[in-house]
Amino acid sequence: MKKYFMVVIALLASSLVAAKTPIIEITIKDHLFYPSELVIPADKKVKLLVINADETAEEFESYELNREKIITGNSKSIIFIGPLPAGRYPFFGEFYPKTAQGVIIAQ
Repeated sequence: MKKYFMVVIALLASSLVAAKTPIIEITIKDHLFYPSELVIPADKKVKLLVINADETAEEFESYELNREKIITGNSKSIIFIGPLPAGRYPFFGEFYPKTAQGVIIAQ
């Protein structure tokens, strides 16, 4: 019984931590990121919800964030980032790098 109780407590604690993770939405539309500039809290983990409203796939990529993820057309995906020190972190769409560009500002 004690073991079961400890498992329940651990699950509740992890749920509380996950619930406190801010969710930031960004949309890909016409091969552009909206908004193209995201401000997030420094030194805090965030959940980036990427919504691809285009018919075609796009790859969210950032060398500075060490992240790359393909988001198929008309779908959503989650990317966890941080905690990040204060600064600017550019990102781009690998498939349309001339238009799909943005920056995350941790402050």
